[in-house]
Amino acid sequence: MRLKIYLANCLSLCVWLLLASLQAAETPGWKAGAASVDITPEFPVRLSGYGSRTGPHEGIQMRLHAKALALTWQDTPSAVILTVDNCGVPATMRAELLKRLQAAGHPIEDSRLSLHSSHTHCAPALPGVLPFLFGTELPAEEQAAVQRYADELTAKLVTVVTEALAKQQPARLDWSTGKVSFAMNRRFKTDKGYANSPNPYGPTDRALPVLRVTNTEGKLQAIFSSYACHCTTLAINKTHPDWAGCAQKELELRFPGIVAMTAIGCGADQNPYPRRELTHAERHGVELAKEAVRLINAPMKPVLGPLTCASKEVQLPFDTPHDRATWQQRSQDANKWTAQHARHFLALQDRGEKILAALPYTVQVWTFGNDLLTINLPGEVVVDYSLRFKKEHAPDRTWVNSYTNDVPCYIPSQRVWEEGGYEAAGAMIYYGRPNRFASGIEEIIAAAVKDLVPPGFKAP
Repeated sequence: MRLKIYLANCLSLCVWLLLASLQAAETPGWKAGAASVDITPEFPVRLSGYGSRTGPHEGIQMRLHAKALALTWQDTPSAVILTVDNCGVPATMRAELLKRLQAAGHPIEDSRLSLHSSHTHCAPALPGVLPFLFGTELPAEEQAAVQRYADELTAKLVTVVTEALAKQQPARLDWSTGKVSFAMNRRFKTDKGYANSPNPYGPTDRALPVLRVTNTEGKLQAIFSSYACHCTTLAINKTHPDWAGCAQKELELRFPGIVAMTAIGCGADQNPYPRRELTHAERHGVELAKEAVRLINAPMKPVLGPLTCASKEVQLPFDTPHDRATWQQRSQDANKWTAQHARHFLALQDRGEKILAALPYTVQVWTFGNDLLTINLPGEVVVDYSLRFKKEHAPDRTWVNSYTNDVPCYIPSQRVWEEGGYEAAGAMIYYGRPNRFASGIEEIIAAAVKDLVPPGFKAP
């Protein structure tokens, strides 16, 4: 009799444990909400990306958007992924966004906001980004238009993040990685140095990581992906989000009601090929969208929490500073960009202001339980970084983004720094930096990443 009672109790306990485990499996730990806002300028404004432009944009070829995905794991603070169709959203605008969200009752922690610029070269200029791109000061009315657009954009970013936070509901997260082929290394070695030209033998990272967000009924809510490639298919003087926006448009046509988001990986030395025609941007976007559809319709890996977000600021030193005689000589250069750049730093010296010896640089790392590691890097980061970090940190669970939280300049690897060229040094003039970086910044960044990555994501 006692044995029967004991067995009955054991059976009841087993049934209770089974039901409890099934209930836990069915109850998602995530809440997610996604939103989109149109950020197309409705007035004339200078577009960024190319220094050859001499006036405001000439119309709207395709509309621009900012999109937000809010994520909350159980009772932990919310985190937000934000994508913006722009060449580069500066850290100052991101800081203002966080300040306004705090004032509106949405205190998002600094480390829990990842803001991804698409780096399209057909979106409005923003204050502080590529300040010497045009080789001359913009006319007063154009400067006013740039500031007006920045003010309107900041307000819209507050709106879209607030809406995504309000829309959060129980959700499931899954992810997988595919492959897209249109990116190619653009650093081609010539007798005169490295040219911006297709290099089929150069390093690439053609992986396409995709995060899928569904509700408790299995209905698709949002898709977030990134790809290591410049958004430089187009050079038109009209608004266009390039291949990244075309991919989002294609996905949202296939799945009405969802929010599709695209970030950029370490694609600073990668170009889309072919390029320079609208049909090519559409073709690249469709190629990415098709691969994303293939992935989300196949088995994906579950992504559980908790979501841990951390960041660390380091200093990236610049090379040996120029003396005043060098600045004076450069200020008379026939190249208007070189001359404007030099005049700026001469003026700083005349005012008694110090020229920065290093660039403040904040590395951001997010870990989703033991399932996914994302490394977010500011600036135009070359492909060597993503290839390295995937080797050093659990290759099957590591996702690397650049153009995140700030776009201060190009970030060369040690290899690219030693080779020289545009990504290593030439572009620093347009970004208003005093010189190229000193040797060794790759190891400074890698050490910061290593400090933030939990032991469970270290490669064997």
